[in-house]
Amino acid sequence: MSISVPDMTAVGGQPSIDARVDLAVFREQFYDCLTTRRDVLFELTDAVLCAGGAVRTLVELSLTLEHRRGHGALYDGINCGRIEVDRLRRTVTALPLPRCGDGAIVLAVDVSAWLRPDAPTSPQRSFCHVYGRGKGQAQLIPGWQYSFIAALEPGRTSWTAVLDAVRLHPDEDPTAVTAAQIRNVVDRLRAAGHHRDDDPDILLVFDAGYDLPRLAFALADQPVRILGRMRGDRVLCFPAPPPGRTGRPPRHGAQFHFADPTTWTPPATTTATVTDRYGTAVAEAWNRLHPRLTHRGVWAAHPGPPPIVEGTVIRLTVEHLPGDRHPAPVWLWCSDPTVGADHVDRLWQMFLRRFDLEHTFRMFKQTLGWTAPKIRSPEAADRWTWIVIVAHTQLRLARSLAEDLRRPWERPRPPGRLTPARVRRGFPHIHRTMPTPAGAPRPSRPGPGRPFGSKNTRRAPHHHVGKRDRTDVQEPAGVSRTG
Repeated sequence: MSISVPDMTAVGGQPSIDARVDLAVFREQFYDCLTTRRDVLFELTDAVLCAGGAVRTLVELSLTLEHRRGHGALYDGINCGRIEVDRLRRTVTALPLPRCGDGAIVLAVDVSAWLRPDAPTSPQRSFCHVYGRGKGQAQLIPGWQYSFIAALEPGRTSWTAVLDAVRLHPDEDPTAVTAAQIRNVVDRLRAAGHHRDDDPDILLVFDAGYDLPRLAFALADQPVRILGRMRGDRVLCFPAPPPGRTGRPPRHGAQFHFADPTTWTPPATTTATVTDRYGTAVAEAWNRLHPRLTHRGVWAAHPGPPPIVEGTVIRLTVEHLPGDRHPAPVWLWCSDPTVGADHVDRLWQMFLRRFDLEHTFRMFKQTLGWTAPKIRSPEAADRWTWIVIVAHTQLRLARSLAEDLRRPWERPRPPGRLTPARVRRGFPHIHRTMPTPAGAPRPSRPGPGRPFGSKNTRRAPHHHVGKRDRTDVQEPAGVSRTG
């Protein structure tokens, strides 16, 4: 027996009638979201889609046939253009989304970094955690961090439907920003008709590093369920025992140490599934476990006693991993405190689908060139980020239209199962049949530029990394701060 991942289809259970019409309509709607330098931004998106290879620099995109303007107009559009991001978010959310077999929507939330270690003149950078190749080789590198939310598709695929991206400011609380971002995405899903009151709750899947109980408490009024991975050294508590005759009633029960099996009680549910990739997967679940919160840190200003956020803990073990690696148990926490045996397997299987978002990040960085440009201002970085998201969305809409232009060493794939890179390889043929709302460029001559021999007397200010710039201290003339 192999893993049976719930099937997902388009909205309403029916595929799109004409993908070509859907793609043309989305391109018109995207053009309407561009308010300043709209023609050059639209053609820049087409250049990203139709470039022959991976995007390495911005200036090379001005040499493509789809970009009919010069490189000066390209940089002017990135630096001084304007995109109505809220309207674009609603447009992307209104597109058909994949669903589970029971009609639920599964959203993956994760952070990806745009590293800028050698850009001291770029403001609002923070220290980004980057994993190394060896154990203990992780680093903190300055850059911009973006929080992405994407709808997951079924099975082993490299496709996701990216719905939103928010840049994390160094002075902001990442958990609060993520909770607000999720709340806005859920509101847009309900406004677009993707989720109704009688629909199943939206499943939010997280990797390690998120404060899952705090997110569950902040989103308690939303139709969502939280599922994420916890570290193997966490300690949770069982429900409090009945109060005694004297003394204060207890708020917490016995402790449950992930790393100490002697503190475990018999699991409420145990399931075993035979998989083709990992051997036998055993999932054990304990219900109604919660962390012990105190009036410290983010809960210091909480009125009254800290809340009790109960959930279900799932311990997943497999026989082997690909490459004969030693398997370690995976600990998951779900905000539903009463998960039954019929949903335990479903939860850990949907958690494995979260890693499809990593393929999207790799596509953004290695092929579409999300982190390739050397952009100074974070506002320009936001515009370029949304251009890459729109390009990826157009590839998703053109999946059924692209031909399999495979290399001689690549395996053929059936229609509808092409990877994003192969769809992009055939997108120039689709682009020739698409209407272009952008107007033709007007003839012009370049300006005189800076006079020969003159120097730049207005140096760009330097900014600290991960700290707010101090304005109460006046530095001596000729001294600049470094990152």
